[in-house]
Amino acid sequence: MRFYCILFFLLGAPAVFAQKKNPKDSIPDGWRSGGVIALLFNQSAFNAEWQGGGTSNIAGSLNASYDLNYKKKSFSWDTKVIVDYGQTKIKDQAFSRKTSDRFEINSTVGSRIKNTNWNYSVFINFTTQLGKGFVFFEKEVFDDQGELIEEVPARREVTRFFSPAYLQGGPGFLWKKSNNYKINIAPASARLIMVNKMFTRVDRSDPEALAAYTPYFGVEANESLRFELGASMRAYAKFELMENILMENILSLYSDYIESPENVDVDYTLNLALTVNKFVTANFTFQAIYDDNAVNGLQVREVIGLGFKYTIP
Repeated sequence: MRFYCILFFLLGAPAVFAQKKNPKDSIPDGWRSGGVIALLFNQSAFNAEWQGGGTSNIAGSLNASYDLNYKKKSFSWDTKVIVDYGQTKIKDQAFSRKTSDRFEINSTVGSRIKNTNWNYSVFINFTTQLGKGFVFFEKEVFDDQGELIEEVPARREVTRFFSPAYLQGGPGFLWKKSNNYKINIAPASARLIMVNKMFTRVDRSDPEALAAYTPYFGVEANESLRFELGASMRAYAKFELMENILMENILSLYSDYIESPENVDVDYTLNLALTVNKFVTANFTFQAIYDDNAVNGLQVREVIGLGFKYTIP
């Protein structure tokens, strides 16, 4: 039932909203571009005599976003690039760990429907990560007699650049009030999930291994691609919450028609940027992801940091 409600919204919303007239086009023609690069840091330190508990740690992240917008009469082209990468190192842990890792390009071409904020549109989105991802565990070490000697920290690679990578696109309808307020709805959106075969490789002659294999981000054994066809919605809203505090909301929804359409993939990011001065910023990021191809549960991350920023003209 939930899927059919979403499908009705995706197919019916353009016809409903297109009836609202907006005779004045408030977006000027021409190129507009700009972006921000921010380096954020977190650090805690405790000496040996500290009795309150705690572990020294240091964390840092690089956040960059760049927007390129073009408009000429009824034609518009919007492109946004996002880079987000962070690491943390905790004292006495053998390995540093990622706190964030995302590389995304989203581009939408639109043709404005006369006297409305709606456009016929075609979008393309590419998302992956930059570095390797690991799961961490304790590895047991035995002597020659089979006795346990110790447990040592170990890790196993589970993701890397282009594994997974998502390429998605399709025609649809774009509602665009300004470059900071827009929603793109694509009722027929194709999506490719691309992975490295090293993560899906299974011996075809081993029935037990094949039976035990769990699809890697939805990709079957010994394959490197998964094709999906479904409905997509992407929404973006950016505004000043209060003086010197900027709020950015990015929401992506996707339902695969071919398999389990009721399981809607959700990716929501909230960014809050507090401007201290021209070069210093405080940032809060909250991200929630639900994708049953990746894990059967809700993924949540939260990052708070103080750092330096540079505005790209």
